[in-house]
Amino acid sequence: MGLIGAIVIGLLAGFLAGRLFRGRGFGLLGNIVIGLVGAMIGSFLFGLVGLAAYGLIAKLVMATLGAVVLLFIASRLR
Repeated sequence: MGLIGAIVIGLLAGFLAGRLFRGRGFGLLGNIVIGLVGAMIGSFLFGLVGLAAYGLIAKLVMATLGAVVLLFIASRLR
């Protein structure tokens, strides 16, 4: 997908996860970091159940779900 595509998906996924979990975003850099880490977590979790994401929308959903899991775990650790 390339670096630019990964950053765009990370930004969107971080923003969506922030809106779903906290009700607002985390700023540009925070959204990108949360989205990129969430994409890795989502990819791992999807792989555990035998799913794969093909296409922009599927990758965005996977990254957003991973970012929500990341935010949930972080909130429980606080």
